[in-house]
Amino acid sequence: MMNPKILFTLLVMLSAVAGGLSGCQSPPAAAPAGTGVSLRNNGYSLLHQLLAEQKDVSLLRFIKPEHADVKNLVKRIAAASGAGAQLLEKFAADDPTIRLDDFRLPPAEQATRAAIAGTKQKELLGGTGDVFELNLLLTQTEALSYAWHLAKVTSESEPDPDRAQALAGISADMAKLYREVFALLLEKTRPAAVKQVRTDGRKQSDRSDVGWS
Repeated sequence: MMNPKILFTLLVMLSAVAGGLSGCQSPPAAAPAGTGVSLRNNGYSLLHQLLAEQKDVSLLRFIKPEHADVKNLVKRIAAASGAGAQLLEKFAADDPTIRLDDFRLPPAEQATRAAIAGTKQKELLGGTGDVFELNLLLTQTEALSYAWHLAKVTSESEPDPDRAQALAGISADMAKLYREVFALLLEKTRPAAVKQVRTDGRKQSDRSDVGWS
């Protein structure tokens, strides 16, 4: 049986895979959206949550076997995400105006992200072999693209030039990893892998149709 602590950490990490934000936080009452400090703190909070969760993505190796190329890339994603999360925590410790708990999202967005997280969780935990690796790489393109652009937007709302440059560096790191994952994903989409994906997809569709008339 899977270690409960590892399983719990995995389920938390899978929220990040679905876009980083499963909507489990209730949005606090409201500062005006889109204004300087408000936009910056919302960006910091969402980015920190995503990076803090992504740093655990390498724990999947304890549950599912991966090829060395996938495993090594995922470990680098986890390391870069952990370093980014620590940097944002240092910013918040040094400057009390920076908040890492401003998760304002509309209720429909929260519910949608939770639904996506649940679907991704089932796909990752249910997949094996090439299907698992392809699902993992696909979810990482989503998470890395989000982190890349969120860090860029947050850097543009950060008035401190040193912090803005550091955020731009996180954005560049996430963009580089995104491109590496995308390239590996293309390499992995060989006919055998595609065939397995289609077969598993048909099986899942058949199971979901049971009970429907």
